[in-house]
Amino acid sequence: MTHPLGNPPSKIIAVHLNYLSRAKERGRVPAQPSYFLKPPSSLAGTQEAIVRPADCELLGFEGEIALVIGSRAQRVAPEDGWSHVRWVTAANDAGVYDLRYADRGSNLRSKGADGFTPIGPRLLDARRLDQDALRLRTWVNGDLVQDDTTDTLLFPFGQLIADLSRLVTLEPGDVILTGTPAGASVVRPGDVVEVEVTGGELSTGRLRNPIAKGDALAPYGATPRTDAADREAAYGAAYEPEPVLDPRLADGLRSVAVATLSAQLRGRGLPHMSVDGVRPVTSMAGNLVGVAHTLRYLPLREDLFTKYGTGMNAQKRAIEELRPGHILVMDARRDATAGTLGDILALRAMRRGAAGVVTDGAVRDSAAIAGMGMPVYAAGSHPSVLGRRHVPWDTGTPVACGGALVQPGDLLVGDDDGVVVVPPDLADDLVADCQEQERQERFIAEQVAAGESVDSLYPLGPAWRDAYENWCKGESQ
Repeated sequence: MTHPLGNPPSKIIAVHLNYLSRAKERGRVPAQPSYFLKPPSSLAGTQEAIVRPADCELLGFEGEIALVIGSRAQRVAPEDGWSHVRWVTAANDAGVYDLRYADRGSNLRSKGADGFTPIGPRLLDARRLDQDALRLRTWVNGDLVQDDTTDTLLFPFGQLIADLSRLVTLEPGDVILTGTPAGASVVRPGDVVEVEVTGGELSTGRLRNPIAKGDALAPYGATPRTDAADREAAYGAAYEPEPVLDPRLADGLRSVAVATLSAQLRGRGLPHMSVDGVRPVTSMAGNLVGVAHTLRYLPLREDLFTKYGTGMNAQKRAIEELRPGHILVMDARRDATAGTLGDILALRAMRRGAAGVVTDGAVRDSAAIAGMGMPVYAAGSHPSVLGRRHVPWDTGTPVACGGALVQPGDLLVGDDDGVVVVPPDLADDLVADCQEQERQERFIAEQVAAGESVDSLYPLGPAWRDAYENWCKGESQ
């Protein structure tokens, strides 16, 4: 395989997350960069096919800016890191998600196959470029799918080189793949991926690689497999899983008032189904209908917070487990003196298709959350971050939210009056009875407006039954 470097580098180092847009897509913003290695044998040039094994489904593309080291870098400072870069070019950090499980974290087999790191076609002189003013664009079949600039990087190029060189000597010719922006997704045989890096009037030209179908992998070793999580990670923002709630039932629940649902639940011997103490944060409150996905917080214990509260903790896992139609229900022990959700995680929940959020704790960034267009209910607002009062403990278990017992899979409905929990096995009958109750109440309201007494009218008594049935016939015409 040919590529513009000539001699192979001693190593190819790739950054996991480095663009803010991609971090928001993934729902997490790393505090420090993290890396994985790709073998030099994965290098390829423009016009060379990226071959997807026949038994793999999820070949992902990732347009990236590649840095080529020009002088040996060992324990350099961040402000000196860029001076060790000789060339800049375009790259495609390709990989098959079907094998991610086999080398979790290292990505060796999923991203290290021959031809999975095409770069080029031209090398740009780093001395003529402003590292903070580069533009990266990717096209699939001629459609622009990625477009971002290096002024949005989480970790500038100089910082990456300094960080790596603390422990790993970077040799001339080494390649650093600096991360991909939002928009990376899946391609199939027959597709064509193009990547270009520009800086002012300078351009790498388009790195163009068709996608081809290869033979199936030999049966020894790890074999390809995928699940819903792999598909979601591979497709990114383009992933559209099936909703967890039947749209017909959702429309039925949305058509009736929470007060009516509460009355009907009470009539069935369920008087404790309201989530008390929460109020709408957003004007979208009347659209809250969905399936509960639960998150439980426990009281802060400082010696346990590092173990349970940092990294990919239960709070972040709960967000990443959401599917379209889910409502994230947080049990914060009715303690509104600390935030349980901020704008970044709320945005991630919305991007994952969440139908809303209900917490009996507080939210922070309330103004930003209010403007997102996703129904959110909370017990209040508070500026604090997570570690003030709460430890995120577990997800997918029964919780107490606002005094109501909520099980995963329960239905929740909210409007300006508040939120109620609806057992899913009662939902269809409840909708029918609520619609009938509200029909009766429209009739009663008309009579009261006309001057009638509520005696024997509200609730509807036998004396008014014939009049009501005649009224219903007229309403249905």
